[in-house]
Amino acid sequence: MSGTSEGPTPTADLIRSAVTERHIDTSPRTSPRTYAGVPPSASVSAVSPPGASPCAGASPGTYAPAETPLGTLDTPESPLDTPESIPGISESGAFRAAFGAAPLPMAVVDREGLVVTANESLGALLGTGSGALVGRIAADLVDLASDARTWHAYREVLRGRQARLRCTRRLKHPDGHSLWVQVTVAPLPAQEEAVLLSIADISARRELQARLRHLQMHDPVTRLPNRTLFFERLSSALEAEAYEEGGTGRIGLCYLDLDGFKAVNDTLGHRVGDRLLAAVAERLTRCADEAGYARGATPLVARLGGDEFALLVEDSTGTDQLADLAESVLKSLQAPFDLSGQRLSVSASIGVVERRAAGTSATHLMQAADTTLYWAKADGKGRWTLFDPERNAHRMTRQALSSTLRAAIDRNEFALEYQPLVGMEDGGVRGVEALVRWNHPQFGTLTPNRFIGLAEEDGSIVQLGRWVLATACRQARRWQLDHPDAAPIFVSVNVAVRQVWDSDLVADVAEILAETGLAPHLLQLELTESAVMGSAGRPLQALQALSDMGVRIAIDDFGTGYSNLAYLSRLPVSVLKLDGSFVRGFQYEGPDGGAGGAHPNPADEVIVEALIQLAHRLGLTVTAECVETASQATRLRGIGCDTGQGWLYSRPVAPDRISALLTASS
Repeated sequence: MSGTSEGPTPTADLIRSAVTERHIDTSPRTSPRTYAGVPPSASVSAVSPPGASPCAGASPGTYAPAETPLGTLDTPESPLDTPESIPGISESGAFRAAFGAAPLPMAVVDREGLVVTANESLGALLGTGSGALVGRIAADLVDLASDARTWHAYREVLRGRQARLRCTRRLKHPDGHSLWVQVTVAPLPAQEEAVLLSIADISARRELQARLRHLQMHDPVTRLPNRTLFFERLSSALEAEAYEEGGTGRIGLCYLDLDGFKAVNDTLGHRVGDRLLAAVAERLTRCADEAGYARGATPLVARLGGDEFALLVEDSTGTDQLADLAESVLKSLQAPFDLSGQRLSVSASIGVVERRAAGTSATHLMQAADTTLYWAKADGKGRWTLFDPERNAHRMTRQALSSTLRAAIDRNEFALEYQPLVGMEDGGVRGVEALVRWNHPQFGTLTPNRFIGLAEEDGSIVQLGRWVLATACRQARRWQLDHPDAAPIFVSVNVAVRQVWDSDLVADVAEILAETGLAPHLLQLELTESAVMGSAGRPLQALQALSDMGVRIAIDDFGTGYSNLAYLSRLPVSVLKLDGSFVRGFQYEGPDGGAGGAHPNPADEVIVEALIQLAHRLGLTVTAECVETASQATRLRGIGCDTGQGWLYSRPVAPDRISALLTASS
């Protein structure tokens, strides 16, 4: 008989496995002891001399005992009833007959670990006669010596130091079939100097448990491992023991979902959708099998839910292996699916992650895979994308900024800098544009392009925009009071279209102007061309109300949006700000080009001149952005541009620097 040993665990069946294969030698290895003159094959009530001997017959040198008893200990019980304690049974053959005919396989084992007597049920279970078991080492019969924990606990029971041992074993019958048994070793009364070994066949129960576990761990639609089994396997692969004993020490994951699968369910029904998922699972399994033939280890294919699948590669050899697997998956899904008369074509997006197993957790690996899958979809779908640490760091930074943006407003982490708007004719400061900066405690000073988009997404732009507007108007009024001899300058503030929709911008502006004392004509609000063009309903009403109040309205980045010039005649706009891409075409020095030998593009000047003339015909003024050289300024001045803004005049500076400019001009 050979067996699979599963070491004991507290108060339950032992689950630790160690497989051994042995053949039964039915000849006695030592002479059995006789109890009170009763033949060994029948007697269990004989009395032996007191005192327990060590398990000399059970190969004690093979397994070193643990420091503390391991195994299943039952609580101490009262001594078992013996024939002597039962009136009328003590000296009769009824007890011997009951033991021999009992359906539960049993054996009496002495303190040395040898079988004294066994019943016929045990012999039948082990495929031999009961007499052939007498004198055998009991631990060998049911594989108790295959792991140190069980062996130690068994010896403790033999010595009388432990009340009971119960463990589960998988035994192999000589005819070839296997069975699961529960082995119990319990002491007989002290005077017997023996223990009772009993075996219960639990094969049916284990088979039922296996079927239930299979149902619990597999997806009913695709028959693939489900999310629970996948994470169980992934966690096991990331344990140190899994990669420290051999292998590459790396792990890879292809995380995919089907592009447009929801449309299949919505239009053709969930039954067709399920058939499609099952067909996709078959192709993924085929890809995994082919990869296994080539590499020697087959990836685990699992359905994680919905139309999401995963291919787990343990002991991966690098990103090339994962890339080849992802390519084969995409190629296999290209062929149309024939589903009961329905011919469907689908594609998939795949996020690929490959890294060292050490220091990686299942959570972090799946987060990386999910992020990479999102990149694959964002990059156009129907493709695989490899995890990029730098790209992920940018995403993490973006997430960190988004999660702290609202609180940063309350903590006063924002500040304003101001860039002068200069008259092209005389070089005098006409106004300033307020530019917000985020003094982040972790990432330093951040410019608007790092966080304004986030603020618009989560709606905090309304709160931030109101703060910028109030701070800029207050500062403009302060300059006016501090420099009464200088001509008042206006302040230009950027406004997001969401501020118009999600707040009462007109009421906010009126309240702030009244609170600060700034004249309406000294406030200019800038909106992007894409936000203004096509405005109707509430946005148009708000712009008209602000214009009627005396506030100047400017279109920022003009020339890059819809450029529907028909709207210019209907919108209450005062200023056009030409996008810097037009002005950069003027960036050269001298008649034969600049330092790099670049020659001017005549089309740039023609376009800018036409825009300026159009604006002037409509009664609008024009501001050129990104003016960086004197040559640009000269050419812009020559074609009639009104004001300029750029590094030629000044970079964005703190409020006191603007005060210095005003002092110098007064």
